[in-house]
Amino acid sequence: MDSIYQFCAMKPDGSVVDFNIYQRKVLLIVNTASGCGFTPQYQQLEQLYQRYKEQGFEVLAFPSNDFGNQERLNGKALQDYCSIDQRLSFSVYDRVKVRGADAHPVFKFLGDKLLNGRVNSRPLWNFHKYLIDREGHVVDYFYSFTKPLSRRLVRKIEKFL
Repeated sequence: MDSIYQFCAMKPDGSVVDFNIYQRKVLLIVNTASGCGFTPQYQQLEQLYQRYKEQGFEVLAFPSNDFGNQERLNGKALQDYCSIDQRLSFSVYDRVKVRGADAHPVFKFLGDKLLNGRVNSRPLWNFHKYLIDREGHVVDYFYSFTKPLSRRLVRKIEKFL
């Protein structure tokens, strides 16, 4: 099955979310870190989410400590950082691995064309982004240096909305 809907993931509070709840939505899935030079992208991700959420757009953040030991938070500390310090209203999941043999199944799927049927692009650093269409298919990816409000990324999102 080449859809993101086959997965589930845990939130920082320990609850598990079945990705079926995202059916018929356009998703931007991002691996994040609170101690990264790209962390200011959190605010652009929030702006993007606020701009398009009423049209069926969701941002899913997956904090990871895989790059440069830049995400040491997890659980309640991570939840508080994202909701209180960063004031994020989009979905933030608990810390996961995004590369290697122990990568979360979502990121194994996102990064491997043999699994997702469309793209081969594993995260090279924090804030790697994957765009998912309303059918749950991976349609594009964006490297860390692509800002969430960049014209290229915004146009792609609008195309699928």
